[in-house]
Amino acid sequence: MLLYIVKRFAEVVMILFFIATATFFLTALVPGNPIAERVERLPAATRENLYRRYGLDKPLGQRYLITMRNLLQGDFGESIIYPGQTVQSILRDKWQVSARLGLQQLILGIGVGLFLGIIAAVKKGSPADYFVVFFCVLLVSVPHLIFGLLLQKVFGGTFALFPVIGWPKGGDLWLGGWNYTILPTLTGCFSYIAAYARLLKTSMLDVLNQDYILTARAKGLTEWQIIRRHVLRNAFVPIVTKLPMSLAMCVTGSFFIERVFAIPGIGMYYVNAVNQRDIPIIMGETVILAILFMAVIFITDILYSFIDPRIRLKGPLRAEKEAVHG
Repeated sequence: MLLYIVKRFAEVVMILFFIATATFFLTALVPGNPIAERVERLPAATRENLYRRYGLDKPLGQRYLITMRNLLQGDFGESIIYPGQTVQSILRDKWQVSARLGLQQLILGIGVGLFLGIIAAVKKGSPADYFVVFFCVLLVSVPHLIFGLLLQKVFGGTFALFPVIGWPKGGDLWLGGWNYTILPTLTGCFSYIAAYARLLKTSMLDVLNQDYILTARAKGLTEWQIIRRHVLRNAFVPIVTKLPMSLAMCVTGSFFIERVFAIPGIGMYYVNAVNQRDIPIIMGETVILAILFMAVIFITDILYSFIDPRIRLKGPLRAEKEAVHG
């Protein structure tokens, strides 16, 4: 176990290094620079000061070394399009907006998805099963952006039931302003519905084909008792392993949804930074979000052995010894 943890941690560090390096060079290789339009009418001395402030007066290799050193120290620099703001300040001020939106999408999407997955598995081959499959395929096929625009058009424009832009503020940030959150929540929950419905259906069908289910039926248990006591408990293992990644996505922001509904969360700031080549924000948010995702994957891998007793994480030497001594 210890050897496995060390190996996985080393892999995480290497992946983060490659992500940071790729992000830096991809943004740097785009023609032009992010402050060219802002400084073209300024005096020469002012232009030089701005280039020096953001490190754009240095060669590419030197900028890369400075950026990587600052990342190791936790210094992501100051935003170019939001003067005076840093990555840390933006994340600190905006994460709650993205977190509430993500949690609402997650709770609604997983709840409906699991319900539909159970129906599809129990009613396999019935019209209800076909409807669930068709519904999930539809949700996966249509992009979030299209769903968001359709909901804005129908429920915000035609029927004027909900506002199409904005988000609760102040005391309403977590528990108020529900009319602002309904359309973006519906837009984002569709992918969760499709993913968890298909995953639970597949897992339940696999469990229903096991020999111990036949034994349970032979003992006289009803279908509901079999599903409640045996099927759901074992079928939820893949759900539990997928859930941490879904939780991590809650706080990273819904990039397109936040942009479409003008929600001032992490996602909208990231999209604006990409569009205007705000290199410090792009680098900082990319690395921080990568760290979050990699940490979740790392913890999930370690927890596999606790979630499912049949799984044991072993180092190669221990596995080889156990194979020899049989």
